Amino acid sequence: MIICDDKYPEILDKICAFLTPGDVELVFVDAEEMRGINVTQRGINKTTDVLSFPLVMQLHTPLGSIAINTDLVEQKAAQLGHSKDDETALLFTHGLLHVLGFDHEKDNGEMREKETEVIRNFNLPKSLIVRSQDVES
Repeated sequence: MIICDDKYPEILDKICAFLTPGDVELVFVDAEEMRGINVTQRGINKTTDVLSFPLVMQLHTPLGSIAINTDLVEQKAAQLGHSKDDETALLFTHGLLHVLGFDHEKDNGEMREKETEVIRNFNLPKSLIVRSQDVES
């Protein structure tokens, strides 16, 4: 289940239930707020599209928090020709997988495989990992 004060695409509940029975907090921020979070939490003075923060496992608490940059959602969706809901779903999936312990920078493709499974199951466009790897190539 998602804990969020804002309206969000219904597909996120389905993705969350597909990946975990646990709760996750979802926060929508603008680019400047995201830059501030990135500086405070990671020491990186720039905005980013999604950040996730796993929490220590305790009874009756969310698994973690995911912050999604709504400014970059709009920009990337327009740039890539898909809906804002699809872009939000991709970012949410990416963030949730990090909350669940996946790390595409250190694993052997497990996170990419799990993202691909979600993308196929929910008919979403290219994942963040695939897009990043396309840019690096």
